[in-house]
Amino acid sequence: MGLIESVKTALASPTPKNRPDDGSDGAYWCDDCGVRIRDVDLEGEPVCPDCGAEMRFERSTGRSCAC
Repeated sequence: MGLIESVKTALASPTPKNRPDDGSDGAYWCDDCGVRIRDVDLEGEPVCPDCGAEMRFERSTGRSCAC
């Protein structure tokens, strides 16, 4: 399969339906160690559980979660 056919196939693929619809607007990320915590799974302040650094919030694109 050529490159153009691969791109066409990828763009024609349906959007995954198995994403949770739990109201997630994004996730908190630790830039130091790469830890990600979805906003609906976070309890308390957005602090990295591994290194203690403050985590940044990244919104999801569209209505799906940021996973």
